[in-house]
Amino acid sequence: MAKIFCIANQKGGVGKTTTTVNLAAGLAQIGQRVLVVDLDPQGNATMGSGIDKRKLELTVYDVLLESASLPEAKARAEKAGYDVLGANRELAGAEVELVELERREARLKAALAAAGPDYDFILIDCPPSLSMLTLNGLCSAHGVIVPMQCEYFALEGLTDLVNTIKQIHANLNPDLQIIGLLRVMFDPRITLQQQVSDQLKAHFGDKVFDTVIPRNVRLAEAPSYGLPGVVFDPSSKGAQAFLDFAKEMVKRIGTMR
Repeated sequence: MAKIFCIANQKGGVGKTTTTVNLAAGLAQIGQRVLVVDLDPQGNATMGSGIDKRKLELTVYDVLLESASLPEAKARAEKAGYDVLGANRELAGAEVELVELERREARLKAALAAAGPDYDFILIDCPPSLSMLTLNGLCSAHGVIVPMQCEYFALEGLTDLVNTIKQIHANLNPDLQIIGLLRVMFDPRITLQQQVSDQLKAHFGDKVFDTVIPRNVRLAEAPSYGLPGVVFDPSSKGAQAFLDFAKEMVKRIGTMR
């Protein structure tokens, strides 16, 4: 069965989508079967995987409303080597529609359970707000990967996220745990970033991934070409770091089982 992970952080602009698509591409390159679920109405993970969100006939919206199954709605990101359950602006409407439906926070979980045997990893790209969509993601997942910049405000946002995860663990999803914190957009020349990184390791210990994703221009350029950085420029420092992260994830999951 697939291991399901949310890539989540309530702070915006921390590289959740970049982390999702590059981890997916890295895992695919080392032989893992991967599905990316785009739960953000902006559809950036969909576009960043090389799939035109405007041309999708079925999306995660249809799966949440149970008007389509996951196998019907998924698309193949050919160059990146993984499947995508895409999203577009329609998904913003799901927020309102889900509120009145039964099992509103468990609909994604049911859809993913049916597809579990087909994948090794399912990665869910969550929107930055704690919405009904994020709640569906967190209720489906075995764990949360938290990408974060080593900056002061990032620590405050992390406290909020940890509290949210504790609440969901207690009330809705007893399997949910923080798998690890991933330091992204890291620049070792900035003293503050080093200090925050040291604080994270002191406080969270082995929950902090060994891999550090550097600030890298090629990773930032890749989405405009509709590709993860790992595929766009495999030799770049950012791509190499994500490949290392994919290997670390497989290793860490091996110790979880």
